[in-house]
Amino acid sequence: MASGTQILTTPMPSPAPRPRRPKGRKMVRWFDPRVLAQAGVRSLISTTIGKQADRRLLDALAAPKVEPSDFSVDEAGQPREELWFDYVADLGDGWDSTYAVASTVSRPTLTLRDETGKAYETRGGELLIFGGDEVYPEASVQEYEERTFTPWAAAMKNQRPAPHVFAVPGNHDWYDGLVSFMRLFCQGRSPAGWRMHQRRSYFAVKLPHGWWLIGTDMQLESDLDEPQVRYFQEVAKLMGEEDRIILCLAEPAWLVGQVRAPTGRAYLENNLDFLQEHVFGKKVSVFLTGDLHHYRRHANAEGRQKIIAGGGGAFLHPTHVPKKEAALSDGFTARETFPKPEQSRRLGWRALNFVGHTPSFGIFMGLLYLLLAWMQVADLRDGTTMTWELPRVLGAALINPGVVLLSVLLVLGLIGFADARFGKARWVAGVLHGCAHLAASLFVFWGAFALTGTFLPLGSVPQELLGAGLVFLGGFLVGPTLLGLYLVLSMNGFGAHANEAFSALAIPDWKNFLRLRIDRDGALWLYPVGLRRVPRSWKPGETAREPEWVSDDKDATPPTLIEPPIVMYAGAAPPA
Repeated sequence: MASGTQILTTPMPSPAPRPRRPKGRKMVRWFDPRVLAQAGVRSLISTTIGKQADRRLLDALAAPKVEPSDFSVDEAGQPREELWFDYVADLGDGWDSTYAVASTVSRPTLTLRDETGKAYETRGGELLIFGGDEVYPEASVQEYEERTFTPWAAAMKNQRPAPHVFAVPGNHDWYDGLVSFMRLFCQGRSPAGWRMHQRRSYFAVKLPHGWWLIGTDMQLESDLDEPQVRYFQEVAKLMGEEDRIILCLAEPAWLVGQVRAPTGRAYLENNLDFLQEHVFGKKVSVFLTGDLHHYRRHANAEGRQKIIAGGGGAFLHPTHVPKKEAALSDGFTARETFPKPEQSRRLGWRALNFVGHTPSFGIFMGLLYLLLAWMQVADLRDGTTMTWELPRVLGAALINPGVVLLSVLLVLGLIGFADARFGKARWVAGVLHGCAHLAASLFVFWGAFALTGTFLPLGSVPQELLGAGLVFLGGFLVGPTLLGLYLVLSMNGFGAHANEAFSALAIPDWKNFLRLRIDRDGALWLYPVGLRRVPRSWKPGETAREPEWVSDDKDATPPTLIEPPIVMYAGAAPPA
């Protein structure tokens, strides 16, 4: 080798380190001002679109043929002796909760124990039914991809063959006029590797041993459109006299009116009555729905079931509201909830730490309190000095046009925010809530500047700057706390604002889904699966049999049965 010759080598790039935690989306913060504004606009647009142009009518024209999917036979055309399938509703929110449910559903086998310790061996379903609200906070291809498909694809990696997926649209799926839902679920695509079959926003699936699975589309508290009615009437003609139906709905028509404002809810009950009485008769044995994000089961003496299983990933809803349920039709009575009402009530008190759950709302309230203070400063000047006696501060507020106008707008806004379940007392709740904020802002303003005036010259720049900072801090802490107190008192005392109180908490735990099995004898088994606490941290799967991510949280709890399996029989009155 010649003297001075250098050999240049290119170093081999080192492999990129595997990420130590998934880059998933966090739970939706529903009281974030930006989310509130976007949700309000989306809701207004979707409602307007739904009234002017019903997407279901166009889809019926594009797919006029009534062809139920037949899973009563296998791929070779032979009758199935048994079939496993899973029902998951209200998913596509935060990564931890959505992925925890998805990874549990995706396991090839799952051993479940009830509260007595008895174990049940279950298998992952060949069918996967999404029961509504497949994404939050609004429907878009990007939101579906990031909040739903990505965690589910990661959970199913290396687990078992991709399931056949059917989906019921909920109100959040309708927020873009159902455009994204139809594009992703009803056009033969394969998001997350799933096998899709439906061509409309509603569907019918023939199951073994005389069972049927029916999914409906109620389109934002609307009525059943005529093509959907004709579709189900044609499906009903294919059913035998002893066949039985599992009916999937987007909302629990039998209970939602007791939890939320009754306006427009009569449509839901009328739709349900119409399907039972004029389309399917008394063939419906099981009603499945989500929308309320917890588990709640009702049953009657004949053994028919009404089950809410909306625990697929979205924030928890309370189960202690309503405090005393009104009697349901056909003798249905409450049998089980998850969590228990007393646990739900304890969780609700977390709303007092409102600012800890949604700091951005605290920033908004801090700026509001600061704006009210800024409007009054000029009225408190007396020549070159400032006076901070409380009566003078109150008087300045009452004669300032800007303060009065902003105060009126605040009170009117909170009257509009008040839950319609207050009835005629809605305006009283709004006025009291608004006056509480106005009084708090006044005392925060007075206290901040009176305090700083004890050690800084009154009216000086340092005093005004420090006072303004304290006013903002006071609004940041006091404003959200007052809102949290209002929500807790309304929920626990009057059964109002249950959705707002728990959406603010964004609790990722207490998730649930249903695992179903039709056995060789034609019996339908329903296994209600609960996840008390979902993992908060994850690590990459290390073996070929593990999904992409596995739990790395020692405090997470394993899946268990919420209650023992419910068993029903086709062609006979099942036990309660």
